[in-house]
Amino acid sequence: MHLFKTIFHHNYHTLNNTSTGPLVSLLKSRSVIRFSGSDTIKFLQGLLTNDVKKFSELPSKTASYVPAPNLPPVYVPPMYAAFLNPQGRFLYDLFLYRKPLGEERLDGSVPDSSGDLELFADVDSSVLDELLHTFKKYRLRSKVEIDNVAEDFSCWQLFGGNLAEKSDGEEETEAASVSRVPAVDHSAMSSSHGNDVGWQWFKDPRVDCLGLRGIFPSKETPPLVEPGNETNELNYLLWRIENGVAEGSTEIPKGDAIPLEYNLEGLNAISFDKGCYVGQEFIARTHHRGVIRKRLLSLVFLDDSGKGVLCCILAFGFFSIQYYVYILSNSCFVF
Repeated sequence: MHLFKTIFHHNYHTLNNTSTGPLVSLLKSRSVIRFSGSDTIKFLQGLLTNDVKKFSELPSKTASYVPAPNLPPVYVPPMYAAFLNPQGRFLYDLFLYRKPLGEERLDGSVPDSSGDLELFADVDSSVLDELLHTFKKYRLRSKVEIDNVAEDFSCWQLFGGNLAEKSDGEEETEAASVSRVPAVDHSAMSSSHGNDVGWQWFKDPRVDCLGLRGIFPSKETPPLVEPGNETNELNYLLWRIENGVAEGSTEIPKGDAIPLEYNLEGLNAISFDKGCYVGQEFIARTHHRGVIRKRLLSLVFLDDSGKGVLCCILAFGFFSIQYYVYILSNSCFVF
């Protein structure tokens, strides 16, 4: 308790102070894996809740165009998705990224491309080995390799300040303006691209208020990370809780939770237009019936003067209620 109290007492007002700018955290709770091979899209399309085929399509209006000399002109935005069991219960969540290629043309073509698409994903570190085993169990004869690259890449989150109030274009401009100079700054290119792996900041695919997210080489410092704005990951956890967003197989009970109860459709993790995937029948039936008896909700308690005293997230209806509470007046945090 003392640890939480110390951290949040120092940083709670900083999170909501627009004059200090956004904060950035290294997410040690997330690990990076890589999917590669000619069957990557087909393999993931049959397992995950979102439409992974979008990664293989030519860039369209959904792609982002960033006019910066140190970044690729076109990239496909990342995707949030979930992996369910056959009964439609939540197992794992994934943030999928397609590697931005510096030589990629505006029409989406890449000179001398091998044709094999690589997708990276940041996943919950606490279930990493189990997740890899589960994916490989479904692989069978599919031409796809699944590698643990957690030692090579790290996941970061940029959040808070007035970042959520900016428009999409302003967010992308800030993320893309690293070392914008007339000539190409090779040190900045190395930092933002990750050398031969073109990584950069992306808008969080769930909701705008969560800021920017990205994976970067572990041995390098990502762009926009400065000594004054790097903060403990627990502050990002507090930020998510304040905005009512659960993440990972610890906060979303593995094997028990129904994704719709944890608002995954509102977090852009579920496509109701794609074809079949593991657990799809139950999710589609629940969605179209429109009957969801339990929801993850964010509650704000006010005192007599109307000021916020307590904020918590409760998973209503569960016998074992998983909850998070932080008391703003005392700056403490309770699991």
